[in-house]
Amino acid sequence: MPHDSPCLGFQFLMSHRTRKLHKIVFWTICGIILAPACPSRAADDAAKITMPQRGICAHRGASDSHPENTLAAFREAIRLGAHMIEFDVALTKDGELVLMHDKTLDRTTNGTGPVSAHTLAQLRKLDAGRWKHPRFQGERIPTLDEALQMMPVNIWLNVHLKGGPALAEKTARRIVAQKRRHQAFLACGKQAAEAAKRVDPQILICNMERQANNRQYVDETIAAQADFIQLYRGKSVSPEHTKRLSLHRVRINYCCSNEAEQIQALFAAGVEFPLVDRLSDMMRVADDIGIARLQPQYRKRDP
Repeated sequence: MPHDSPCLGFQFLMSHRTRKLHKIVFWTICGIILAPACPSRAADDAAKITMPQRGICAHRGASDSHPENTLAAFREAIRLGAHMIEFDVALTKDGELVLMHDKTLDRTTNGTGPVSAHTLAQLRKLDAGRWKHPRFQGERIPTLDEALQMMPVNIWLNVHLKGGPALAEKTARRIVAQKRRHQAFLACGKQAAEAAKRVDPQILICNMERQANNRQYVDETIAAQADFIQLYRGKSVSPEHTKRLSLHRVRINYCCSNEAEQIQALFAAGVEFPLVDRLSDMMRVADDIGIARLQPQYRKRDP
């Protein structure tokens, strides 16, 4: 006699539906948990942005004519059509992120002492412009958020970390939160890079560990799977080094030059982004060799 019955059939149907329901619930939960790692509208928008293949990097903004690491210097760099802007990030006493190259305030503000010995509120009271020229009086030390918020979405942001892992973690979080991961890269050493990668494995890195202008630095950068290198010093760069880097898809910066002939030679040797202080003059060099000035694009504000 067969053992099938309407009751057994009903139990089988309910078991099947229960398993199906469990699967739906399981994958729904997974979708929620994994949502940040999945493509989003922000990721789709970033994929549509064309980033410069080569050009001029404004070292600390338009630092020859404007106070370095200030919003005024960045606005001028953008106006001139720079393809990359380099700036320095440091931690305040209360753990905030501000833009400052030196360990102390003495050279570029009317304050004194270490940056790390002051709170953000104290730093905001300082003048960071008058030292350059009286017309910049009242320019303030910007926060990282302020700098990121004002930037076009199609300019490279060379974020030089003036600190270690703690600074790297905080900076990486702000870059991700500000949806600048497609364009901002951290120029830092190995430990800082590892800390940033723990925050977001996709964060871009410029290897600054044992920074130099030689084959060892090139090979170490490739081995670290860095996204950028910043060749440092030397009157020239070996085309063999730049070719090797390009084969491994490492973008090539060089620090620093302010001479037209050297800039031309650097581009000819395969350097993609030389860092310069004399931005207006060096932009004309880029013009002469056919590198179009950046036409800035800005993110549309959410309704």
